Amino acid sequence: MAKYMLIMRGSDESVAKMVETPFEEILETMGRYNDELIRAGVLVAAEGLDDASNGVVVDLSGQTPVVTDGPYGETKELFGGFYILDVASKEEAVEWARRLPAFPGTKVEIRRVPGIDEFPQDNEWIIKERAWRERTGQL
Repeated sequence: MAKYMLIMRGSDESVAKMVETPFEEILETMGRYNDELIRAGVLVAAEGLDDASNGVVVDLSGQTPVVTDGPYGETKELFGGFYILDVASKEEAVEWARRLPAFPGTKVEIRRVPGIDEFPQDNEWIIKERAWRERTGQL
């Protein structure tokens, strides 16, 4: 099994459609999908994000970090939520992404989440992280 993150990226079209859809309808649709993931035993985490206008960006590209309040430039630069799935393969993650109920114009980026066992086990920071994960029940 491997963990994969599904990152939902909106567009102007998908955000407009979402705004006009009753919230209860969105909850029902996403709830059914989430329940499917839970019943399949592949859901590790899932979160939607607050409106981008309430967020900030910290730009570290210069010598001094620059903080900018939302909203940001283009909708396509934002992601609105994510899932982390523990599945057998990237192909299985793709299949779950294809079934994700999303508004037209939404894109889903799929990225593998490397496990701690893939890092050098004699590194002091990996040793500390492994101990923290064990203490918190993550391993």
